Amino acid sequence: MQFYRDLVGLPLYATFGESYGSNGAIFGMPGSALTFEIVEAIEPVAVDPGEQLCLYFPDAMAQQQATARLSAVGMPPVESHPYWAATGAVTYRDPDGREVVFAPFIFGVNEPGASNASGEHWGVSGS
Repeated sequence: MQFYRDLVGLPLYATFGESYGSNGAIFGMPGSALTFEIVEAIEPVAVDPGEQLCLYFPDAMAQQQATARLSAVGMPPVESHPYWAATGAVTYRDPDGREVVFAPFIFGVNEPGASNASGEHWGVSGS
């Protein structure tokens, strides 16, 4: 919880304890209209090294503001997937080892040209 609240800067909206046997935190994205929830595992759970949580920011300035706290505490970025490297994203690992990607664009809005330079991409409409 502290990583996402204090270093990533997501606003903590609520916490819960012993809710059906689980503890967790709910973060606003940035308010209560869209939230992100982390539930604490009772037993240790292995994280796949390729598992990623992707956070999209409106532009490079917003991305840099979001990663400044990570840099300030000496947390180095990790090697990014080639797609993220090509599009200017920066990747860090959370305390569980999960990759957290900070992208300097909003998916489907202002994606850089490199986002479609490789492979096939499909949009989903009406969802």
